Amino acid sequence: MITVGVRELKNRLSEHLRMVRRGEEILVTHRGEVVAELRQPSSVPVAAAYPGLVRHARAGKARIGGPNRRELYPPQEPFLPPGSARRLLDEERGDR
Repeated sequence: MITVGVRELKNRLSEHLRMVRRGEEILVTHRGEVVAELRQPSSVPVAAAYPGLVRHARAGKARIGGPNRRELYPPQEPFLPPGSARRLLDEERGDR
């Protein structure tokens, strides 16, 4: 997530909109205070899902990350046979 002032956003609007199209989220500031955010539309607004995080981001105390790129996190196959966790827990707990 990047932060831009109103004047810079106005002067380079097309560039910033291209960044949003690529998935970047932009906080817009006016005199150091976050007044808006630009992001791709989503089904659940960040503000509704994480109001505390958004409040801290607006205050400049936190940064909201962008969405994960699926190609960076391919699904992993399980490396233990089914039931391993239960067997290990039963061994650890003993006759409790």
